[in-house]
Amino acid sequence: MEWTGEGLLIGARRHGESSVIAEVMVAGRGRHLGLVRGGRSRRLSPILQPGNTIQLTWRARLEDQLGMFTVELLQARAAELIEDRTRLYLSQLVCEHLRLLPERDPHDRLLGMGLRLIDGPPDGVALARFELAVLDDLGFGLDLTTCAVTGTTEDLTHVSPKSGRAVCRTAAAPYVDRLLPLPSFLTARGNASPHDIADALRLTAYFLQTHIWGPREIAPSPTRDLLTKILSEET
Repeated sequence: MEWTGEGLLIGARRHGESSVIAEVMVAGRGRHLGLVRGGRSRRLSPILQPGNTIQLTWRARLEDQLGMFTVELLQARAAELIEDRTRLYLSQLVCEHLRLLPERDPHDRLLGMGLRLIDGPPDGVALARFELAVLDDLGFGLDLTTCAVTGTTEDLTHVSPKSGRAVCRTAAAPYVDRLLPLPSFLTARGNASPHDIADALRLTAYFLQTHIWGPREIAPSPTRDLLTKILSEET
């Protein structure tokens, strides 16, 4: 078995004395792992840095085996990310989220959104939308289109922590202390204030913890907490 593709490196871990198991996101193939022999060498180590885009060839005798990667660098991002703390945190978080996906299951929408987050200016709005898309692709998408109580599509201001559905202002009024704020930019076009971004990232964090981090016994990333603070600061 063999295929060649272009992938975003989202993780690499030591294997034995000199090799590395690389984890990549590949269009049409999803999250894929492979062994890179000599991956800890002086030549390959700079290539196998999360955030880099690599050209790779995967080979294995059988399709369900781990297989082996040969790699070439296409786009080096690691050095420039180190110089920009916020972009570095974003890249790390994008890679962490992509590693939540099932292996070898294509998620090209998320790959594209993740690359735009990594390559663009730090954007809290885009991050919140990316996390909503992660929840959706993992089967825990929120319904932010209509009110769970009245069915209206107007003036949606909160989200039920139980159902993950939106609630309009009138229906939410008696239960505000039990509901999660829904920033308007997630349901309509418009600008987002730092406060809106903070609310949006608290919203996605709640459902990530409830449906993914908690059940998988994953500790929430401290990088995400730092990033949330930076992206929701008043400028």
